[in-house]
Formats: sequence, C-alpha cells, structure tokens
Amino acid sequence: MPRDRTYRVVVRVFRIVFRLLGLRFDVRGAEHIPRHGPAVLASNHLSYLDFTFIGLAASSRHRLVRFMAKHATFANPVSGPLMRAMRHIPVDRSSGAAAYRRAARELAAGELVGIFPEATISRSFTLKSFKLGAATLAVREQVPLVPVVLWGAQRTFTVDRRYSVRRGKTIMVFVGEAIVAAPGDDPRDVDAELRRRMDELLAIAVRDYPDRPRDDADRWWLPAADRLPSG
Repeated sequence: MPRDRTYRVVVRVFRIVFRLLGLRFDVRGAEHIPRHGPAVLASNHLSYLDFTFIGLAASSRHRLVRFMAKHATFANPVSGPLMRAMRHIPVDRSSGAAAYRRAARELAAGELVGIFPEATISRSFTLKSFKLGAATLAVREQVPLVPVVLWGAQRTFTVDRRYSVRRGKTIMVFVGEAIVAAPGDDPRDVDAELRRRMDELLAIAVRDYPDRPRDDADRWWLPAADRLPSG
C-alpha cells in the first residue's frame, strides 16, 4: 500500500543494519502470526530495538505491526515523523483512552497492533507486572492475542546506557499460539494466561540461547538471578 512506503523502507534499512551487525536470528513460531486480519501481539520488553525484531518476525508473514509507544517517541524530531508515517500509536499516560480508541480502530481495519504489557524495559530481563491493555483489547475487540518473547535483544541497545555493536550476537524471537478470548471473558484471566505462556516461552529462550558471557563482567545481560560471578 502506498501509505506504508515509509514503513517498508524502514524495514529494509533495519535488515541492512542487522546484516552489518552480523546479528543471528532464531525466530520460532512465526506461523502463529495471522497472515490476514487483526490480532494483538504482546511482547516482553528488553531493548529500544524490540519493535524492529518483532517486526522482522511479522514481515516473514508479510505483515506490518502498529506498535503502541510512549508519546515522547512521537515528540522527538527524528523519530516522531517516522513513527507517525508508520502509523504507530502514541500512548499518553494521562489520556490512555485515546490510545485505546486508536488501537481499536486499527484492529477494526484488520491491522496487527503491538503492545509491550510491561510498559517499560525490564532491568531484570525477566517479566515485570503487566498492564491490562493487551488483554482488554483482545477481549473487547474479539481478536486473537499472540504472545511474543524476545531474548538477546538486551545485548544490542537497552537502558542504563548499555549498548554494543559487537558482531555475531543471537536474537531470539519466539511466537506462541494465539489466545482466543470469548466475549464474556475477564481481561484479568486472559492477562494471567498471557503471562503464563510468555513465562514458558521466555524460560525456553533462556535455556536454548546459544551465546554465553565472555567473562564475569559480561554477565550483565543474563536474568537478574544469574548475574553473580561464576565459580
């Protein structure tokens, strides 16, 4: 679609960046992302580049994702015009209803909406408490809720000024089977199921991750409980 020309250019640019960085991707379960029609993709949040990694998985299904993102991202003179051109959804915490309505309109138009239920990047790299937005959208708009888990993304560019351009890092993107809520389901119950599935996916990703810290100083990207020096 012509209106998505900017989005598609950005996808191509990031593919080039990924190749330059020598990133190795392990994408599993992409078939759970619908090829057609609406869905909510709910992911954990490890880095500032998470939306690009989720977008990579979605692009294998020839889909684009409209992400809900902090309003400040849209106010930035560099990222703002791009975010608006890609039809991402600004979230103003003082007026969350407007973001919800926009997300609902995108779903009604058959789009994929991406949400980070934790709302902020997890410094422990384990799941924080969830906001109910993803589950509420899935129940009220009667669309599939697709759990997504990232691992390794925190090694690229994350909070506390931690970033690395070292080549060869592995990025895992695991997509789980969609949760299909009934009209009368309680969003809190759907949210609990979402978290259970994401916990399971994250445990598998951490277990199967092929890279290991180079030394004790490089253990910072492990889950918080595993960061103590070895031995």
